[in-house]
Amino acid sequence: MLRVADTLDVINQGLAHVIRWLALIMVLVQFAIVVGRYVFGVNSIAAQESVLYMHSTLFMLAAGYTLLVDKHVRVDVFYAAAAARTKRRIDIFGHLFLLLPSMAALIYWSWPSVRNSWAILEGPIAVGGIEAVFLLKSLIPAFCVLVMLQSVSLLIRLFSERAPQ
Repeated sequence: MLRVADTLDVINQGLAHVIRWLALIMVLVQFAIVVGRYVFGVNSIAAQESVLYMHSTLFMLAAGYTLLVDKHVRVDVFYAAAAARTKRRIDIFGHLFLLLPSMAALIYWSWPSVRNSWAILEGPIAVGGIEAVFLLKSLIPAFCVLVMLQSVSLLIRLFSERAPQ
């Protein structure tokens, strides 16, 4: 089972290594937009929307990796001081009863909007923008699937560990 967990980890690690470059590209595009607007008086709505698309892609598709490296925000009033066995139980409970059901609900409730967006190939947010809102909306179920895959990987690891004494 640990081999399955390793495979799931590789999916999010590989994706993170590719999309991390969006952060640099996003900064460069934003810089070009500012220079274009204030130095040359040139403006592009599509360029401005591209920053939104990159930002959305970066955060939505990197969420599974963030879960893998345990960097999500955690309200750990009790967790920080808890024993290892208690932390393990909290993690298992959180994955099984909070994270996985909430991701499943998000897929369920967002899917009609994503499906309809693809059916009409939904156009730009603003006039002159990128004609691919359907791709932007597709990030929602992709986010859910990646987080769920990582959650399953972590659960496999939690269940395969011997409970600390």
